[in-house]
Order: sequence, then structure tokens, then C-alpha cells
Amino acid sequence: MLAPEVLDPVLTAADQMLRTLFAPARTRRTPDLPPDPPELTAWERRQAAGLMRVNHAGEIAAQGLYRGQAALSRCAETRAFLERAAAEEADHLAWCETRLHELGSHPSRLNPLWYLASFGLGAAAALLGDAVSLGFMTETEAQVEGHLDRHLDRLPAADARSRRIVELMKSEEAAHGQAARARGAAELPPPIPSLMRLAARLMTGSAYWL
Repeated sequence: MLAPEVLDPVLTAADQMLRTLFAPARTRRTPDLPPDPPELTAWERRQAAGLMRVNHAGEIAAQGLYRGQAALSRCAETRAFLERAAAEEADHLAWCETRLHELGSHPSRLNPLWYLASFGLGAAAALLGDAVSLGFMTETEAQVEGHLDRHLDRLPAADARSRRIVELMKSEEAAHGQAARARGAAELPPPIPSLMRLAARLMTGSAYWL
């Protein structure tokens, strides 16, 4: 039988995963959003839904990454920082999920894969030490910020509601990256950011359709 100090974190991680993947996402903050424009065409709604599904999948991955990092972090202060970031990302998850429903669409069916892969990556980063783990966070947020910029270019101009959600997310993602850098994030060696971008392209390309 596993000792409580081993069993408790395992059960906590399993509970967080199941809630993230299968329970309705909840937000602690209700953003001030413009009304849903009724004049969106069928194509515009499909385009917005595909992009917001990608953003939702990205937030699923962020939950997995930060929870994996927090689970194996060696420093209580870093663990608390990662858990706060995960809580803010959970708000983003809820905003994207709500918007998907408003657009008459659904989250990515591959979300369990994104979560598990990201959790494993986060746990592996944490095993390499807090500086490396925070380096992963900094690089992740930098890539996400660029990704959200591209989505603002692709979202229908009339869909001010989706655009506002993405703008809010972009601002907070940048803040997470800056906070991780201020805490002593290590610079990752060149192959790792490239591999992260490759994995992100696989996720975004799949999540748009699935």
C-alpha cells in the first residue's frame, strides 16, 4: 500500500486531470465582453469556433503543464506560483469553453492527449530543477503570445466577443512569462524551443478540426 505522502499527490493529480477534462470549466472572473454579434456568417462562425477550439486545447495543455510542474517542484514557493498560474489559466479555459458553446461548437476530442502529454512534459521539466521548469514556462508563454497574435489576425473582424477573450488571454500569458523570468527562469538550449514549436503546430493543426 502506498504511503500517504505518495498517495495524496497522486490522487490530487488524478482529480485535477478528471475535473479539467470532464467537468464544466468554471471561472472565478467574469470578463467584460461585447455582445455576441448576430450578423456572423456561417463561415465566420466556423472559423471562430475552430480558432477558439485551438485556444481551448491550448488551455487544457497549460493545465497539464503547470500541474505537472507543480506536482514535482522542489520549492514550495515555486509550486505556489505555478498553482496560481494554473488557476488563472483555468479562467481562460472557462472563457474559451463558454465561447465555443455560444458558437454552437465543441472542445477538441483530443484534449485527453494534450493534457497527458503536457503533464508529462511539466513533470520532466520539474525534475530538472526549478530554473529549467520556469524556463519552460517562459518559453511556453512566449510561444502562446505569438500564437494568440496570429489568431487575432485570423478571427473574423465582426466577432468582437472572441477577439476580446483572446486579447485578455494574451495580456495574462505575457504576464506569466515575465513573472517566471523574474523568478530566475533558465534559458532553454536551442533544440528545445524548436521542438516545442513543432509540438504546438501538431496540436493546433489537429485541434482546429478535431
